[in-house]
Amino acid sequence: MNNYKINLEEKDIPKNYLNIMYYFQKYLGKLPDPPLHPGTKQPAGPADLAPIFPMELIKQEVSLDEFIPVPDEVHEIYKQYRPSPLYRAYNLEKFLGTPAKIYYKYEGNNATGSHKLNTALTQAYYNKQAGVKKIYTETGAGQWGSALSIACNHFGLECEVFMVKTSYENKPYRKVIMNMFGAKVHASPSTETEFGRKILAVEPDSTGSLGMAISEALECVVKSGGTAKYALGSVLNHVLLHQTIIGLEAKKQMEIAECYPDIVIGCCGGGSNFAGIVFPFLADKLSGKVKELEIIGVEPASCPSLTKGEYKYDFGDTAQMTPLLKMYTLGADFMPSPIHAGGLRYHGMAPLVSFIHHEGLMSARAYEQEEVFKVGVDFAKLEGVIPAPESTHAIKAAIDEALRCKETGEAKTILFNLSGHGFLDLKGYEDYLSGKLV
Repeated sequence: MNNYKINLEEKDIPKNYLNIMYYFQKYLGKLPDPPLHPGTKQPAGPADLAPIFPMELIKQEVSLDEFIPVPDEVHEIYKQYRPSPLYRAYNLEKFLGTPAKIYYKYEGNNATGSHKLNTALTQAYYNKQAGVKKIYTETGAGQWGSALSIACNHFGLECEVFMVKTSYENKPYRKVIMNMFGAKVHASPSTETEFGRKILAVEPDSTGSLGMAISEALECVVKSGGTAKYALGSVLNHVLLHQTIIGLEAKKQMEIAECYPDIVIGCCGGGSNFAGIVFPFLADKLSGKVKELEIIGVEPASCPSLTKGEYKYDFGDTAQMTPLLKMYTLGADFMPSPIHAGGLRYHGMAPLVSFIHHEGLMSARAYEQEEVFKVGVDFAKLEGVIPAPESTHAIKAAIDEALRCKETGEAKTILFNLSGHGFLDLKGYEDYLSGKLV
């Protein structure tokens, strides 16, 4: 076995996603509060969601089955880039002088450069099966828009994306990827929708937010007369479900390394990559297979939903069109700073992630932009991977935990998800290196 890189074979790609809801019901004896209809404030049923999502995804949203199959067609496409590698960060360990073992799952080895393709393919597949012709969506930093454009291209669907304006301007090559795969891209807030025009009339220079972009995409779906659907890259249960393929693979790879993590870390925006790495290990903790497991979610200090938000029902978008979700939130009208980690600029946290935080099954911390870019540069020098600004938050937490081990002498095993590379985020690194980061 290569000491640095742990690979699995094609046959080891999981054929099922793990559903953490099963473990909540069986071992906690409780489930997260359901989404509410925005008008009646009653639990939203399948009929309420059907205009937006195909029925198979709605079923996954509420399923209590332990495992849900990966569609065969999606599994075949997964073979192009999965299983993704697990690395041990020996150079980082040596640099820190820590007795800790640091491992990271690398999700940047596909055309999007991030974990987002795992759910984009599945969502596009079920939309295709339902006879949908077009999908509208939003994107923050552009990873999700890139992923959905690729997935729609695979399954012959039209794709239209509302990209948060600050990222549209700072990450132009994300737009090129989306266009390359046939997607139409708008800077949000845009003049394409009534909601976008309303925002621009009040604030012409608005840098945009994910909440605004979601509102624009949903408005287009509603006005399509049933010919189009909506797809979301994070937050919802079925999205987090699809990402558990990350942690399921990581568990097999950790077995090869003859290690089991003491600490699992992920950056948190909407919650999908965090859930992807964490939930399969959390299932072991809930079932009693492991007794001690520390789970850490990391977010930007400028958008601290877990560390400073309220746990309550709130809308997922600024125009208040979505069902009400029980989550940690800064408020649907919260306007985050235009940081470079655009994928983490969301006012709320996934209900499932919010639930485990509320239940005391994880901890959360927030970092400033300057400090995470510093560790991003250090990590690139030591490990040969330029991490996305989002992922640098997880790296920073892993380093802090490794340094704590140095102080205590504990040889803990730390696992984090490196959710994507930063090749299309170099403007942020340029600003950091030139002292212009704001």
